[in-house]
Amino acid sequence: MPRDRVRHPAATRGGGVAVRLRDVTRVFPTGGEPVTALDGVDLDIAVGTMTAVMGASGSGKSTLLQCASGLDRPTSGLVTIADTVTRDLDERALARLRREHIAFVFQTLNLVSALTAEQNVALPLRLAGRRADPVAVAEALAAVGLADRARHRPDRLSGGQRQRVAIARALITRPAVLFADEPTGALDSTASRTVLGLLRALVDEYGHSVVMVTHDPAAASWADRVVLLADGRVVDELAHRADPQTIAARAAAAEGQA
Repeated sequence: MPRDRVRHPAATRGGGVAVRLRDVTRVFPTGGEPVTALDGVDLDIAVGTMTAVMGASGSGKSTLLQCASGLDRPTSGLVTIADTVTRDLDERALARLRREHIAFVFQTLNLVSALTAEQNVALPLRLAGRRADPVAVAEALAAVGLADRARHRPDRLSGGQRQRVAIARALITRPAVLFADEPTGALDSTASRTVLGLLRALVDEYGHSVVMVTHDPAAASWADRVVLLADGRVVDELAHRADPQTIAARAAAAEGQA
């Protein structure tokens, strides 16, 4: 990790709440009956912890991530990020809140193919009108084991390497909370372990909060807590590190409640 990275305030387990959802509902209008993707969700994401969110397709996992991160607004209920209620913000203020406190890693990565790894890492700072310190960019790439790939474009990197560039790009903004949507879904087991180890280090070494949507019990076993969704509701939770077999069994039982 970059050597000048500092812990966020209260960045220890039990040191506060990074994101809070209270009675959050998200309804999407359709040509017929409206679809309720989230149905009265209450959830706290503690500072300095890793949370995995699991559930069957259509259970509301991605909608939960989007509402919790401020990418989408709930139909009703309250989302609080960094002690700020997102309902009270206009779009510009909400974008600023995300930029200052939130980072994202998606399965699709969204790397710019024409840019090198180091240019992709620096991009969020440039878009925010901030100077990209070359030393900080180099340290972010070194932190994910890609110091020797700084000048390579995405098409010259493996899938696991591209995912690590996406994590380095998230790190450069020093986020309080990192949201990851299926970060290992397209990776082999070796690359998956590398990526999950990096996410785990953000929590254990630097006190960040990580929220990861995943379908994989093996990936979820890296988390401090596993939240299980069915039909847009939280139906079960493992409030401690658990093995993949236990997580798979509880996830199957949660699907049975749908």
